[in-house]
Amino acid sequence: MENGTSTTALLDQIWALNAIADVTWQMVVMWAIVALLFYLAIYKKFEPLLLVPIAFGALLANLPTEGLINPPEGGGAGGLYYYIAKGVEYEIFPPLIFLGVGALTDFGPLIANPRTLLLGAAAQFGVFATFIGATLIGFSAMQAGAIGIIGGADGPTSIFLANKLAPDLLAPIAVAAYSYMALVPLLQPPIMRVLTTERERRIRMKSLRPVSRLEKLIFALLVTVLVILLVPAASALIGMLMLGNILRESLVTERLAKAAQNELINVVTIFLGTSVGITMTGERFINADTLKILGLGVIAFCVATAAGVLMAKAMNLVSKTKINPLIGSAGVSAVPMAARVSQVEGQRADPGNFLLMHAMGPNVAGVIGTAVVAGYFIASFAP
Repeated sequence: MENGTSTTALLDQIWALNAIADVTWQMVVMWAIVALLFYLAIYKKFEPLLLVPIAFGALLANLPTEGLINPPEGGGAGGLYYYIAKGVEYEIFPPLIFLGVGALTDFGPLIANPRTLLLGAAAQFGVFATFIGATLIGFSAMQAGAIGIIGGADGPTSIFLANKLAPDLLAPIAVAAYSYMALVPLLQPPIMRVLTTERERRIRMKSLRPVSRLEKLIFALLVTVLVILLVPAASALIGMLMLGNILRESLVTERLAKAAQNELINVVTIFLGTSVGITMTGERFINADTLKILGLGVIAFCVATAAGVLMAKAMNLVSKTKINPLIGSAGVSAVPMAARVSQVEGQRADPGNFLLMHAMGPNVAGVIGTAVVAGYFIASFAP
């Protein structure tokens, strides 16, 4: 009897030490969602650099962890991600991602063909259409602004704005933004084909003129000054984007440019992705609002794509120098994925047509445009 009692006591002690009893049905559902994200990232290669950290962060969020997320208590230290996630909460990570994007991006195609700025601006219709749709189905203006920016296809901007306006919706907005960015090659082509004729898809555009280093530097400085004067709330994003580009184009800060392009953006991407994933607890993620946001995200991408294509078609009505409407879809900010989709669709119609560099103009304009719209929403709705 004594041995039996000892065994029972030992089993009770082992059970008391583990956390199996703390697992909820919401956690189990989130494990399935995590498995789906890993599948999309690893096997389908959909935005793996972001989806893998997000998925792993979501897994950690839905396990009964200790010393990982907890805030400091009784004068002791908080968990690891209590501190790392401050990079999102204090709006540090998204601007640092923009620094790397700026260092990786060539603004030459936009400078060589400045009218493509209109295509990047047109794509923002997706943002405003989704903003209106979100308010109609019950979201507040602040929440609708954060949801609408998904249409810009810019993950860091979506996170930056959601943290400002609707931190409670950060997880579903971030997942929707990055998931649909990954699905750009699937979502955009059907819309592009429906809205254009075979003849329009065959339009060949003139080669872009060479753009000097001085032009690129002046452009970065002018955009910095003008945007910050007009929309001060976009300062962090635009400032870091243009700083990164100046590091790239000055040709005297090669080490800094390479650090921004590689080590910095890679480290920040890991921390940003896992910090977003950490917010994806079952109680917060499994609700009707998440489904609404995912649905609105699809609408945002489709409207943004269509608006860019239709703007290009409208410009052709009043211009002698024709634009291939396929590059209008690149007005969303998914750099350079959206530009590559324009290239692929163009070569389906004409294998000898090369649209990639032309599409980079509206693609870069979309990055700037989405940051400006985010600044407008912050200025209009932030408390």
